[in-house]
This record gives sequence, C-alpha cells and structure tokens, in this order.
Amino acid sequence: MLRRAFVAQDPGRMRLRFACRAVLGIGLAVVVCGLVGHSLVAAITGGLAALLALFTVTDPTVRGQAVTTALLPAVGFPVLALAALLHDHPLARDTAFLAVMGAGVYARRWGPRGHSLGVFAFMAFFTTQFLHTLPGQLPELYSAVALSLLCAAAVRFGLWCYERRLTAPAVPAPPAGTGLARVTTRQAVQAVTGGAVALMAGQLMSDQRWYWAVGATWWVFVNTASRGETVVRGFRRVLGTLIGIPVGLAVVVPLHGAPVPTALVVAAGVFGIFYTAALSYTWMMLSVTVMAGALYGSLGVLDPGLLALRLGETAVGALGAMLAVLCVLPVTTHATTDAWIQRALRCVHACTEEAAARLSGSATADPAPRVAELEALLGRVRLSLAPLVHPLSPLRARRARAGHVLALLDECAREVRGLASVAADPEASHDARLAAACWRVENAVEALTGRTAVASAVPAHPAVTEPALAHLHSLERALAELAAPLHSPPSAPLVTA
Repeated sequence: MLRRAFVAQDPGRMRLRFACRAVLGIGLAVVVCGLVGHSLVAAITGGLAALLALFTVTDPTVRGQAVTTALLPAVGFPVLALAALLHDHPLARDTAFLAVMGAGVYARRWGPRGHSLGVFAFMAFFTTQFLHTLPGQLPELYSAVALSLLCAAAVRFGLWCYERRLTAPAVPAPPAGTGLARVTTRQAVQAVTGGAVALMAGQLMSDQRWYWAVGATWWVFVNTASRGETVVRGFRRVLGTLIGIPVGLAVVVPLHGAPVPTALVVAAGVFGIFYTAALSYTWMMLSVTVMAGALYGSLGVLDPGLLALRLGETAVGALGAMLAVLCVLPVTTHATTDAWIQRALRCVHACTEEAAARLSGSATADPAPRVAELEALLGRVRLSLAPLVHPLSPLRARRARAGHVLALLDECAREVRGLASVAADPEASHDARLAAACWRVENAVEALTGRTAVASAVPAHPAVTEPALAHLHSLERALAELAAPLHSPPSAPLVTA
C-alpha cells in the first residue's frame, strides 16, 4: 500500500494536476462564501458541493462535464429542501433518505452523468444530516452551493482546463439488460437494503451520528459492480478509517480549532483525496477521515470518542453493504468479470479488423479509438478481478490464474497498440501473410468468446522482421494461451463470488 502511494507513476502528472486544481477550486469556493458573509456551516456546505463537482463529474468531454456541473443544482436543491423539511420527522426522513439512495444508484444506468447526479443528490441529503440543517437555513445554503459551483466551474473550465489538450477518454457503456437483469437495478435494491440495515444499526449506536453508517454503505457501493468488489471496497474503507483516526487526532487536536492551521489540514486532506483516489481507496479514506476530523474541529465538536464512533459507524455501514450484496439479488464476481473480459476480447477483434483495413489501404479505417476503448475495458477487468488478486485472498491458485489472465490481456493490449501504430504509418503495406494472421487472430477471439471451437495449442511461427506481422503473431500466441484459464471446468472457475 505504501509503495502504491509513494512510488506509483503519474504519467503527465495527471493526478498531481487533478489534486492541485481541486485544492484551488474548493479553496476559492470557501473564500468567496466567507467574503459574501456566509456562516461557517454554509461555507462548509459550499466547499463540499465544490468538492463533489470536481471529483464526481467524469464525463469524457469538457462540454459534457460543463453540462453535468450545470445540472447539479437541479437535483441538489430539491433534495436539500426535502431533507431540511423532514428534519423533525424521523420516519419520513429515513424513508426519503433510502429512496434518494436507491435512486442515486439506479441513475448509474445513464452513465457518468447519471452517476454524478446520483452522488450529488445523496450527498445533499447526507450534508443536511451532518450539519443539522433546518428550513430557515435553506436560502443561505442555496446561495453558498451556487457560488461554490460557479467557483469550481471557473477553475475547472476556465483557469485550469487541462482536459482541452487531451484526447477524450473512452467510457465503456454500462452492461445491458432489463428489469432485474440490469446490474444497476439489482444494485439499487441492494443499496436500499444495505442502507436500511446500516440506518437501524447506526441509530442504535448513536441517535446523532447514525448517518455515518448510511454514508459508509453508499460509498462502498460507488464504482463497484459485483459482490466481490463491494466486499473488498468495504474492507478498504474500514481500514482507511482505522488508520485515519490516530492520524487525525495527532494532527487536528493540537490545533484547537485555529482557523488558518485547520484550513491547511483540510486542504491537505482534499489534496490527498484527489491524488490517491486512483491509487488506493484505503489512502483516500485516510484523507477523508483526516479532513472530517479537521471540519469537526472547526465546528468545535471534535473529541477521540467522536472519531471512535465514526469508525464504528463506518464498520456497521460496510457490513450492511456486504450483507446486502451477498444475500439480496447477488451479482457474482465471476459473471461480472466474464462479461468485461468478453467485451475486451471483442474489442481486440475490432482493433485487428480496423488495423487490417487500414493496412489494406482504407482511408476511413482507424484502430486508435478501439485501442482507447480496449484500455478502458481492461481497467474494468482489473477492477472486477481486484477481489481475487488482493494480497489477502486465501485462494492462491485462483489468484495466480487471475494474475496470469491479466498479464496475457495486458500483452494483447500491448500488441494491439503496436499494430495500431504500424497501421498509422503511411508507408506500411499489406500482404497475404498479414491478411492470414488477422484472420487467425479474429478466429482466436471468436473461440475465446464462445463462437467457435477453442484452439488447443499455442501456434508456432517463424521469426519475422515486419513489425505488423510480429505484433499479430504475438497477439495470436497470447490469445491461444488465454484459452486454458478462461475455459477451465465449471468446478474450478477463474473467480469466485
């Protein structure tokens, strides 16, 4: 975990820019709220809104990000009002909270925009519980959120819009399906069930901070697609909170709520959240815990017992999520992983077709978009296989097989990238051997995806000097080697749920 956080590469310094821009945008939002005379509670609400706008809005294009950011108040303001109006009606409040939670998870079916709006709606309800918002405070909170979103947008789309110089990333479409066959529908039911368990258990632990348990359940479900992923994420959330509590106490308590040092700690927490999110959920949760401790210190309510209660509520929430995914409409890790691998292999097929057409002289064929799509799909495969390749997994044989599959898929991606680069060369030519090799690659993919008989042996090819043919031969070998781990007997699946 330490190596991943401190030694991991940062190509193009993307994570560094992401984190620095977040600190700048959120800091500007809080400063503007203070300058216009908003209270500390309103400034914190605005800062959280800016954080969510900069963190959860992940549309592939800058224009899409701007549209989603503009839509955030449309879901956030009504939820803020609903939560504030129901503050003194516990049963109605709890029912509404769970409904917002289910709707937020279900909204993931509409891709990154649905995910962002769902997260913002849930956190709007959560924030009112965190700050005990009453109806009379709504005008000030609306103003703070609007100003903060404008500040975040000004930094993201004006002052520091580094995405304009980048190629838009490929975003895999959510798995298809209808009714309960749709993953997002099943997860919405699971989230509501897990949230209900967390809500009841959390209220037994504390009638003031029960919402922490519901929040933990929510965030365990975010960006997961199977019960294995959810279990691993729940474990990492508890571990990050456990490590963050003593760190938070050591850093925040000596400050005694002093504004400037506390603001610096909050800024460091924000930086840590954004910088480590792509590396380690454990480190991200450590940063969240330190930041939350600093916020409670600024409100004058921080003490060791409060942080210990946060750990307990987090554990209860994670347990609620795990029980829900294991017992209610489970989405198995095996099924999820298989679906993503199948899509990745079909993308390899499409990349090869495009490259072959380009080498044949087609001016419209372009494998580059397919290569980007393949990278995104392999990212989903790695996320899905995370439960099995986790260092604490007791299934060592299957962990080794999963690692072998990932290595072979990475080799496929490497060869496809090389083939695409050769195809992009205007001097590259096509001959009969390339056509035959492309045909064999496409047949190998069809075998792996169940359309034809599985190849039984790794092909042997003579050494070649032509770059395109060398990439195709290596790709063919990698695909042949994938047949063994992917087509194991049912009694020994690649992954278990």
